[in-house]
This record gives sequence, C-alpha cells and structure tokens, in this order.
Amino acid sequence: MNDRVTQTRPHRKLTDDGRRMREVLSYSRRGSRFTPSQQEAWDAHHEGWVIPDAAVDQPDFTWTPWFGREAPLVIEIGSGVGEATGVLAAARPDCNVLAIEVWLPGVAASLAEVASAGADNVRFCSVDAVWAIENLVAAGGIRELWTFFPDPWPKTRHHKRRIVSPDFAGLVASRLEPGGTWRLATDWAAYAEQMLTVLDAEPGLEGGAVERWSERPVTKFERKGRAVDRDIVDLAYRRVG
Repeated sequence: MNDRVTQTRPHRKLTDDGRRMREVLSYSRRGSRFTPSQQEAWDAHHEGWVIPDAAVDQPDFTWTPWFGREAPLVIEIGSGVGEATGVLAAARPDCNVLAIEVWLPGVAASLAEVASAGADNVRFCSVDAVWAIENLVAAGGIRELWTFFPDPWPKTRHHKRRIVSPDFAGLVASRLEPGGTWRLATDWAAYAEQMLTVLDAEPGLEGGAVERWSERPVTKFERKGRAVDRDIVDLAYRRVG
C-alpha cells in the first residue's frame, strides 16, 4: 500500500497557498438530511458498521479491526440504498464486504437493508473509492468488486468523471486476487460500450458482457432503466495471471 502520509484523500487536497484543490471525481456529494426511518437505522447501527472518514487517515489503518476478523475482501462501489448489498453480503458470510458510498442518507438506508438481511459482515465507508482502493487495499487483496449502475455522466464534457477508465482498470487488475472478479452493470448503452473498450484493453483482465447475474437483486436503478426501455448490460472480468 502507498504511504498515506503523502496520499491525502481527494476532497482534502489543498494548493500550496492553502486553497482547496478542484479535482475530477466520479461522484458528487448530495444532501445529507435523513428521513425518520434512515435516522433510526443510523442510530441503531452506525457505531458498529460505519467506518468514520477520519479513521482512514491514520498511518496504521487496516480493515481488520473494523470487521473484527481476517477474511477475503469484497468491495461494492456505490452501494446506493443497499438493495443489493444486504442480499449479496448475506450470501457470502465468509467474506468481509466493504460498501463504499458517499451519500450518507443512502448509507443510513443501507444499514436497514443490511440489518434486515442479517448481513453483519458489511462495513460502510464514505471516502473516495478510487483513493481507497489505491491506498488502503494491498495488491491482490480483493476477491470480488461490484460496480452496479455507476453514474453514467451522460454529457460529453463529463465523460472524464466516469469511474471506469484505463487508469482505474489497471488499478483494479492489480488489486484483485488471481481469479478475482469485477462485476459491473449499467443501463446506459454508451457507457457499456466504453466499459467494454476500456476493460478489454486492460491486459490484467479478461471477460466481457455476460447474461444478467442471477445473484444480483433488481434495484431501483435497474427498475428505472427498464421503465424507459433501456437495456441492462452486465459485465464480468477476471484477473489473469
């Protein structure tokens, strides 16, 4: 892992004269107001299941104490409101599942989903996913990576914000364990094409478009896509070598 003394989290970087540095990120932070049910879930579970942002800045940070055990690591990028998280994590009791989501009401809603599924092997973190995988995960340290319905950033000028990029594909290939799998899904045809182009070009990965992953629950994002007659594209890539 990199030296985190110098690898400041993206939204904390400053210029030499102390001004906040503008960076290209794959997400935008939305509102943080909770509904009553979200507040209830947050109050009940966040102390045990949510890793504070500041914790990852500690030079000796590791995931193990937060999960309370050593186990294969699964990461979900953009867990939304947890519709898939709880179900998939409950089916993998022998894995530690890290859900990375920057929208706090989504995290709160996900806590309820995870609790309902009985998936106490999930922890949530709200820092930048690319930074976290680069700086907090060892080479070969991920068994599965899930990226379901990432923000498509449909406007051409925003395509640079899409998380699936050549640099990120190379990073993922280095962090997956041999044979580890990256599963993706999108309802944007143009983004699916970009994903295929980028991931096919990464020598550390092999795979392509696949039939819909039967384990993945139908989420609100998928329902919205179907409602406007968008095709849902699933992809699966494995680390080679």
